Amino acid sequence: MDRVAVRGLRARGHHGVFPREREQGQTFVVDVVLGVDTRPAASGDDLSRTAHYGIVAEEVVAVVQGEPVDLIETLAQRIADQCLKHDAVAEVEVTVHKPDAPITVPFDDVTITIVRSRG
Repeated sequence: MDRVAVRGLRARGHHGVFPREREQGQTFVVDVVLGVDTRPAASGDDLSRTAHYGIVAEEVVAVVQGEPVDLIETLAQRIADQCLKHDAVAEVEVTVHKPDAPITVPFDDVTITIVRSRG
């Protein structure tokens, strides 16, 4: 399985369990790694036979900007589900970063990483 990665997608979302997170929103950063067999696309130099990472990126941002959820676990699952709608994508790894998480001690980042596949 080949990998097509888009890292560092940034979007403002209103996800979280606290009212402030829902009202003010915050920036989320998303990395997606798509498991794709790129041989058919490469052999014919044909974009339609692979995952169009530009479209995937736009869809990921739309999910982050979309309907709020309490948990970044739920957000990651929604992103994975969207990526798997593309026929060429057999597997996806999604990492959601929440760098402005409401934590009272110094930290660099909070992330969740999930891996999902067809079937």
